[in-house]
Amino acid sequence: MLYRPWTLPLAPSPGRRTVVGTVIVALTLWLLASAVGAQAQAPTVLVTQVDGVITPVMADHIEEGVARAEEEAHQAFLIELDTPGGLDASMRDIIQSLLGADVPVVIHVAPSGARAASAGALITMAAHIAAMAPGTAIGAATPVDLEGGDVERKIIEDAAAYAESVARARGRDTEFAVEAVREGRSVAAEEAKRIGVVDLLAPDRAALLEAIHGETVTLASGAKVTLETREVQIVPYELGTFRSILQWLADPNLAFLFMSLGTLAIIYELANPGFGGSAIVGVILILLALFALAVLPVNALGGLLLVLAAILFGVEVFSPGIGAAAAGGTASLVLGGLFLFRGRVGVDPEVLVPVAIVVGGGTMLAGRLAWRTRRLAPTTGAGGLLGSVAVVRSATGTTGQAMVQGAWWNVKTTGQRLREGATVRVVDVEGLDLVVEPQDPGEAEHDEERRERGDQ
Repeated sequence: MLYRPWTLPLAPSPGRRTVVGTVIVALTLWLLASAVGAQAQAPTVLVTQVDGVITPVMADHIEEGVARAEEEAHQAFLIELDTPGGLDASMRDIIQSLLGADVPVVIHVAPSGARAASAGALITMAAHIAAMAPGTAIGAATPVDLEGGDVERKIIEDAAAYAESVARARGRDTEFAVEAVREGRSVAAEEAKRIGVVDLLAPDRAALLEAIHGETVTLASGAKVTLETREVQIVPYELGTFRSILQWLADPNLAFLFMSLGTLAIIYELANPGFGGSAIVGVILILLALFALAVLPVNALGGLLLVLAAILFGVEVFSPGIGAAAAGGTASLVLGGLFLFRGRVGVDPEVLVPVAIVVGGGTMLAGRLAWRTRRLAPTTGAGGLLGSVAVVRSATGTTGQAMVQGAWWNVKTTGQRLREGATVRVVDVEGLDLVVEPQDPGEAEHDEERRERGDQ
């Protein structure tokens, strides 16, 4: 029987390695091309819902949404709107952002039963494409003050001119825009479509995206874009927990409540000075009221709240009380984080709240330790000698010498005679002399009796 000699397997030849490497590279490139092609074949639309009062928080949310849609190259930025109106300043910020957008902005007043009233009407007309669901309404844009009262005529005329310019910029019915401001005119969805206030009616999101597929819009840069919204992928853009809290705080209906309660709290603190809790609450409420009235921008309010938190934490450390300053600083820190850090650079509430609580608790603890330290008897300097006990080593009348805390000191009394070997306690320091008194009061009496007997 013949056996084949055992040999090691031969290494692949250079030509074989080249072929294998070429196949791997080609396969990798094909997979990458497929992924890119799949991504290119799947257009996306950024979608957000605006449900509630138009506030600085909502303006900030929409402005950031426009910027995100531009950066991420979405087909469009879709805003599903249902609002009773809101602040004029916030409305103008939103309209300015929409008119200057380099991405198609679509506003859909939906669902059925929704409305685009007051500021919402002008915001809707500022979109590249405006749509309404059946059963919705738009209009009633006459300016009013925060208490619902009438405003000066010149303010109404200014708002009417602004509404007309917005409608003309988007090719919409300028007559309706002016009447909505001057006369408070409001129309249903079908009438709005008929007179050219909106572009189309769509019962839901799917119908809207199907209807606007192939529409061409002109962006702020002058570029014309044809929408491809059929079988589009939806990318949600939500308000988020923090912004939802801020939206509630920024409600103009709460502005006067915050202002009134804040002023009352400060007046109460001035009339009844105490631990300062009322003043802290009052300052925070007034800052929130100024924000709700659009007097303070979001970033400015956040910065002021962080500064207030730092001041209150300092007060707690240097003037500790019952913890009111620490509690107020913690609340200010949380609110400052809510206002200052938001959007894509927002602070996670799971981080912000525990950190604020830890900082507030640590500040309160530091204040207690500082207060306890200040109450301790001094251990250095002249004050550190008070209360020390020593034995008199030499004495002449009311003066003598004693070893106190490891050093020789001249000691004296205020009238009693000193006696060698007597135990004395330091009660005062006069220059380089220590004023002492007998440690045992009875011993002083016996010394006095002995002195009198010796004199007799």
